[in-house]
Amino acid sequence: MSIFGLTKGTELEKLVQGAMQAEANGTMMYYALARLAKEQGMDEVAEKFIASANQEAVHAGFYAILNGKYPQDFWSLARTLQQAEESGEQKVSAMAAKFREAGLTEAADEMEIFAKEEGHHGAVLKEILDKYGPDTQIPAGATVYVCPVCGYEYIGDINKEPDDYTCPLCGQPKTIFKKK
Repeated sequence: MSIFGLTKGTELEKLVQGAMQAEANGTMMYYALARLAKEQGMDEVAEKFIASANQEAVHAGFYAILNGKYPQDFWSLARTLQQAEESGEQKVSAMAAKFREAGLTEAADEMEIFAKEEGHHGAVLKEILDKYGPDTQIPAGATVYVCPVCGYEYIGDINKEPDDYTCPLCGQPKTIFKKK
């Protein structure tokens, strides 16, 4: 049995939304603490923080599915994410160049690694889409709305979504989506 959307539209939705956000923030916080601990030579402490961060990320994903935050037919989102990750390599490289120009060489060096990882994420998603993804044809006559910020395509009537619906990729409100 799927847990997808079990709490969406119920009295539990806001509670689950709060838990999801807290867990997502916890993921970021634990990774930041791990970084700080590593910089201070506390590798064992850093490993424990990383383990906690990984668990928090799993928890956030669980709550996201309970509230139906991401589409159950995730292929359209995966396609948009693939493009974002692929272009992210150039964007992070450009950001690293600005850091390098500002004399922040150590940060720029690490950001260059991140840029390559973004490109790798795009390549992995492309492999997944090529091997497992369904035909990318949008059904004839289907209504498509596009997020102008990230390019995510919503297939169907976005007006049927609740007023607080946001783009699953970049978080923009449904009011900015444009009909394709």
